[in-house]
Amino acid sequence: MFRYIVKRVTAGTLVLGIVSAIVFSIFYILPSDPARLACGKSCTPELMQRIKVALEIDQPLQVQYGRFIKGIFVGRTYLKGSEAELQCGAPCLGYSYQTDQPVTSLLMDRLPATLSIAAGASVLWLLVGLSSGIVSALRRGTMIDKFSQGVALGAASLQIYFVGLILQFIFVDKLAWLPMPGYTSPFEYPLDWAKQMALPWITLAFLLSAIYSRLTRAGMIEVMSEDYVRTARAKGLSARDVNMKHVLRGAITPIVTVFGLDLGALLGGAVITEYVFNVPGLGKLSTEAVTNLDIPVVTGTVLFAAFFVITANIIVDLVYASLDPKVRLT
Repeated sequence: MFRYIVKRVTAGTLVLGIVSAIVFSIFYILPSDPARLACGKSCTPELMQRIKVALEIDQPLQVQYGRFIKGIFVGRTYLKGSEAELQCGAPCLGYSYQTDQPVTSLLMDRLPATLSIAAGASVLWLLVGLSSGIVSALRRGTMIDKFSQGVALGAASLQIYFVGLILQFIFVDKLAWLPMPGYTSPFEYPLDWAKQMALPWITLAFLLSAIYSRLTRAGMIEVMSEDYVRTARAKGLSARDVNMKHVLRGAITPIVTVFGLDLGALLGGAVITEYVFNVPGLGKLSTEAVTNLDIPVVTGTVLFAAFFVITANIIVDLVYASLDPKVRLT
């Protein structure tokens, strides 16, 4: 198992290194003037010259990239030796010259809001999706099954911005049961945090649980016809043991895959959700950076999102290995 973990972590690190090289090339090598690109819309000649010196554009490309990677591990000092020296601690993903802040600081400021959305919503959509999928599979062909899958099909056809605005109109504007969505620290005001996060959680759970419900139902129905399931029933195992220990375990692998991808993408930034509910998260930061042409922040958010997606895939591989020991041999 240890060798399997090392193998997966090594592969993930290699992929992240390739992504960093591609991102660096797109934003700092391919443009004819990367300093002008990093300067943004509100650029001045003084800021342009400052960025050219800080980016060390006169250095060879391999030196520039090497210092970029070194900054991620040990930090970096921009404009070293001058009065305008800029310190960027590890992991340094660049420096936003438009806000005069390290990109890592901007990401850390926005990360708690995105984590709050992802954590609460993922728990809800898993509980609702798996529960409805299991009930539908065990009651296949009944009215419960038809109703559950009909709702799931309808939910899968909707969009976040439509459902989110409708729920906000009902529960905030009309009924006044919930406050306007936003972000409050869960450590200082946990009740306010839960109330402000409720609509994003419910919206994402309603839409994504539909996919998990259909996947769970289809997987369980397929596994129910397997020989080992019939053998378990013939040995006299209870229906609960057969369904939970054999059927659900055999059907859960595609659900784990989809969950890992969904959670990784959500942690990288729930752009539409954060804009609909005005939550200051990573998704909103990335779109603001694109709008303002703040290239260091765009680079940082892309690498941050890639890190979450790759980490989620590594965790999925480890869960696979615990569910099916044969996976460790591949």
